Amino acid sequence: MISARLAALLARRDIHYGWVVAASTFLTMLVTAGAMGAPGVLIVPLEKEFGWSTADISTALAIRLVLFGLMGPFAAAFMNRFGVRTVTVIALLMITAGLLGSLVMRELWHLFVLWGLVVGVGTGLTALVLGATVATRWFTRRRGLVVGLLTASSATGQLIFMPLLADLSDRIGWRSGIVVIVALLAVTAVAVLALMRDRPGDVDLAPYGETAIVPAPRTTPGLAALATAPLFALAEASRSRTFWILFATFFICGLSTNGLIQTHFVTLCGDYGMAAVAAAGVLAMMGLFDFVGTIGSGWLSDRYDNRWLLFWYYGLRGLALMALPFSDFTLYGLSLFAVFYGLDWVATVPPTVRLSAERFGRERSNLVFGWIFTGHQLGAASAAFGAGVTRTQLASYLPAFFAAGAFCLVAALIVLFINRREKEKDGVPAAVPAPAKA
Repeated sequence: MISARLAALLARRDIHYGWVVAASTFLTMLVTAGAMGAPGVLIVPLEKEFGWSTADISTALAIRLVLFGLMGPFAAAFMNRFGVRTVTVIALLMITAGLLGSLVMRELWHLFVLWGLVVGVGTGLTALVLGATVATRWFTRRRGLVVGLLTASSATGQLIFMPLLADLSDRIGWRSGIVVIVALLAVTAVAVLALMRDRPGDVDLAPYGETAIVPAPRTTPGLAALATAPLFALAEASRSRTFWILFATFFICGLSTNGLIQTHFVTLCGDYGMAAVAAAGVLAMMGLFDFVGTIGSGWLSDRYDNRWLLFWYYGLRGLALMALPFSDFTLYGLSLFAVFYGLDWVATVPPTVRLSAERFGRERSNLVFGWIFTGHQLGAASAAFGAGVTRTQLASYLPAFFAAGAFCLVAALIVLFINRREKEKDGVPAAVPAPAKA
């Protein structure tokens, strides 16, 4: 196989194959996040072509976000049973099918099925759980940095494609942007088939930072165990205060990011007279600064107390959201918001993943993080639906933005109640020692 020969070649040059797996995962999460974020610039074109209301379209997008999150723990179970590569390829095919089907949709229920159900499930299989699984299996050293890189690809992919899609939608039609995403998904599927491997042991390597090859679990779960493993993981994790704090704060993370900004920011700016292409450009700027901020957050999470990192991230994000209505929605004001908010877009993910891995162990952390990520997407769905309703009923998005900012300040406070010294109980693995300050 290409991967085995490439791993051997890189090993002779003292380069770990984990970086290749991380790169293919980066590409996957980048492109699928672009597919996930595409509807954010297509609300107005769909309104014009089909006559659907913002609330109608937002409901379909909320279904997509709920499924995106609910698939997290089951995606982890599927990866543990069938392998990361197989699950990733199936997910890419599902997303492609959903987007291609939307090219010929005519009724509102088509939108619910294609963008809500099919794309929601497909993107859920390649969400942050994929990045957390790859980082945890392939890296012991630099794990926080890798999580930061992969998280940045996911969030940045949701934003950097928006200017292109908005421009194509204005000049040619919204379907042209969908075709571009489909082509990128096909290229990504080929790269995954050629380069992705499930575990370091598949190419006779130890995880990066270790010397001993870690064998795959000896037992392969059957179909019944596959369905119940996420539920058992939830039952065990739910006895931990750490789990519920991470679940609640990640709910607020989703509520204040892709549920609100990614879904409604372009339409919000349009309400204040800004063209869709310019508003999407502001989102792309957020994506660029998010890339820097999330990688930096991964680097920091390897060195400092992750609770305090989350305190500052949520607190500053809340202040940024509350300040947005006072920007007057000028290009200058929105650019300042894009820089400040972009640095903090998903900087919360590396500390959250690290706290989950420390508390629940290498093999079960992806299942537990899957449930924590479910909280993220439930929050995102709440914001996607709620903000759409406020615009339809109150003719304004601003109440939703003020509420999201207030929730972020709450998250900043409750995250400090995580007990880093929580001991093993009820079958939940104990935490490993916290990283020392640099």
